[in-house]
Amino acid sequence: MIERLMAKIQFIKGIDEEVVPDVRLTRSRDGSNGTATFYFDNPKALNGNYGEEITGIYLMDEEGELVSREVKGKFVNGQPTALEAIVIMKSQEEWDRFMRFMERYAEENGLGFSKS
Repeated sequence: MIERLMAKIQFIKGIDEEVVPDVRLTRSRDGSNGTATFYFDNPKALNGNYGEEITGIYLMDEEGELVSREVKGKFVNGQPTALEAIVIMKSQEEWDRFMRFMERYAEENGLGFSKS
């Protein structure tokens, strides 16, 4: 039996994020590029017990890894409460690859898709 790597998201290498994000997708009319905005409310990566810095968002599955360094923290009263990460796709191939990751991730985490 072939072991299938689960689709997972990490902010700190080796530590899977357990909070399932809200994801918003936008795409150019001609399909040549797109943006995915991930919003994590109280993610595990912020609980501070890891002693590691958040260096980006890593989307991992059996095809490999997608990486973005566009990660921002949200703070309330000086305490981190959320993370927002942006993944930019600059070609049809990058969009398709991202969508394959999202299909796997959604299936494993019970996410649905709704058009705005």
